[in-house]
Amino acid sequence: MTATVRRQRPRRLACWALMAVLLADQLALSDTLAVMSVDLGSESMKVAIVKPGVPMEIVLNKESRRKTPVIVTLKENERFFGDSAASMAIKSPKATLRYFQHLLGKQEDNPHVALYRARFPEHELGFDPQRQTVYFQISPQLQFSPEEVLGMVLNYSRSLAEDFAEQPIKDAVITVPAFFNQAERRAVLQAARMAGLKVLQLINDNTATALSYGVFRRKDINTTAQNIMFYDMGSGSTVCTIVTYQTVKTKEAGMQPQLQIRGVGFDRTLGGLEMELRLREHLAGLFNEQRKGQRVKDVRENPRAMAKLLREANRLKTVLSANADHMAQIEGLMDDVDFKAKVTRVEFEELCADLFERVARPVQQALQSAEMNLDEIEQVILVGGATRVPKVQEVLLKAVGKEELGKNINADEAAAMGAVYQAAALSKAFKVKPFIVRDAVIYPILVS
Repeated sequence: MTATVRRQRPRRLACWALMAVLLADQLALSDTLAVMSVDLGSESMKVAIVKPGVPMEIVLNKESRRKTPVIVTLKENERFFGDSAASMAIKSPKATLRYFQHLLGKQEDNPHVALYRARFPEHELGFDPQRQTVYFQISPQLQFSPEEVLGMVLNYSRSLAEDFAEQPIKDAVITVPAFFNQAERRAVLQAARMAGLKVLQLINDNTATALSYGVFRRKDINTTAQNIMFYDMGSGSTVCTIVTYQTVKTKEAGMQPQLQIRGVGFDRTLGGLEMELRLREHLAGLFNEQRKGQRVKDVRENPRAMAKLLREANRLKTVLSANADHMAQIEGLMDDVDFKAKVTRVEFEELCADLFERVARPVQQALQSAEMNLDEIEQVILVGGATRVPKVQEVLLKAVGKEELGKNINADEAAAMGAVYQAAALSKAFKVKPFIVRDAVIYPILVS
């Protein structure tokens, strides 16, 4: 999708560091509370905190993991989040909600609502005429809007952060996709209010990633412009961003580093999830074929079986990124019948051939938006879990014409750390060295 990038006025941010010895001479502490960030991805989220006297760090969840699945299981008197909810997906597929961010701020006739219904037919979506948006009808007694579900997730992220920080937390910076429009951003703010969070800023996740990249390389930034392309393919979408780094002269603080978002291209439905759905459909077909002539139901009509197949498809996609073939195995897939089938990387690439044809489009859109050509790009850096798929890297490398793709960034945590740095910069508890950000918005912002 091609979009015109609109420049915003420069905003002062700051750089963060991981080591306390570096933070010591950059932070002026007060007695205010800790602040947090939430990097809210389609499939998982990362939470980070900073508090007086403690370096900025990623929060560990209850399973001592650094990222948490964005999944919720809602029952009459129980709620499960993260890994606990993921384990409930097989037993209670209708009550287990995922990828609900794709429905934020959407009216019923929005094509993304139809796509969600096609991808997850086990979920019944109702329409609220008053709000003009959809909601999840889990049972006759239980219905929740996507904003309410997200509010629960953000409240859970807050509890994780507070347990980790050992103190209450109210202030937060939350990442959102760069392509989110005003209605979607309002929905995130509404969800945050439900969670009792004071949102210091909704920061575009590509901007947060660019910031974290820049502050680690502060000493390498000079008056010569450096153009870096970040290619981020996550679970639900793909965003390509062109960023220019250089030092500029300021009235208040002399020469300071600056990053400027020059161009953005995106595909809202290209990501790892769609690859997994293709694999799930393939596995379902293989299972049906194995039971052909037995007068049994199509496995696609069984939500629990399809939840098992999606989980196996996720695992299979990861394994095939490192192996030429692998055996898919599910014990008791349906009617106590086990499933086993060999799948090759070649088959996977054939299933997703049309998806791989879309890999280069965000690159072209970003270049067009920035009014630049590939010769001006010094490095292309990979972000997002789906960029680990070999075919994605192969197609992208050919599209950008570089010798190699950069992997010198923590693709999973960069946005969370950039966002928590911004939280520290906006909080009264900290003062940091300036790092100027010239951000960009894709859609016009209406002020009423």
